[in-house]
Amino acid sequence: MIDPLYTLSGAAVGLIVGLTGVGGGSLMTPLLVLLFGVHPATAVGTDLLYAAVTKGAGTFVHGARNNVDWRVVRLLAAGSVPASVATLLAMSKSGANSADVTRLIGVALGIALLLTSLSMVFRPWLLKVRGERPPMPQHRLDWTTFAVGAVLGLLVSASSVGAGALGVTALLMLYPSTPVVRIVGTDIAHAVPLTFVAGAGHWLIGSVDIWMLAALLIGSIPGIVAGSRLAPHVHERILRMLLAVVLMLVGLKLLMA
Repeated sequence: MIDPLYTLSGAAVGLIVGLTGVGGGSLMTPLLVLLFGVHPATAVGTDLLYAAVTKGAGTFVHGARNNVDWRVVRLLAAGSVPASVATLLAMSKSGANSADVTRLIGVALGIALLLTSLSMVFRPWLLKVRGERPPMPQHRLDWTTFAVGAVLGLLVSASSVGAGALGVTALLMLYPSTPVVRIVGTDIAHAVPLTFVAGAGHWLIGSVDIWMLAALLIGSIPGIVAGSRLAPHVHERILRMLLAVVLMLVGLKLLMA
């Protein structure tokens, strides 16, 4: 059965995503774990499939507007998808609900939230200085992009966090001449195969709640629309900084648990 509290939570997260552009995983997974007491593996797995659906819609919009660099998407996915599969195989071998996997998810989630909060704080500075960095040689750039994908694959599969804020931050620095809107579109497009593969893997090892997923989607879609409409009337920078502080505190709490 669909729990209305999950639907309301989805709407609240969707509203914040629409207002700030912060990835839903950094909000949804900690909310499910800390507020609702959902097992970390189930929270991560459910959120990954939630992200695959919502980011799939975003990819359609960005792709139609030619705001996706598909070559970069392929390089990122070449690193992230195998890393995701390897992470899931290790989790499956240990048992999705085992104490070791639960601790791994808590640590990965804490680290990902801390990195996400830092990327939110320093994003304005990165946008100012990115054009001052000389471009990398193409061969080195390709391998670095592949490596970034591998790191994202590990983090996202273990925590469901990182495909958004961390991916965009890395791409901003690696591709200083690429317009920001194309960076965002490329990051969203890469997140689709990553979150789908990771989410499907979690489903296979039994850590996805389909009813929870449906409830979150029902609430989040109107929430994102409402937030997007309200965004021009809100002091986005102040809200983003407050959110960064909250994510940092939650990340520290998870690491110290």
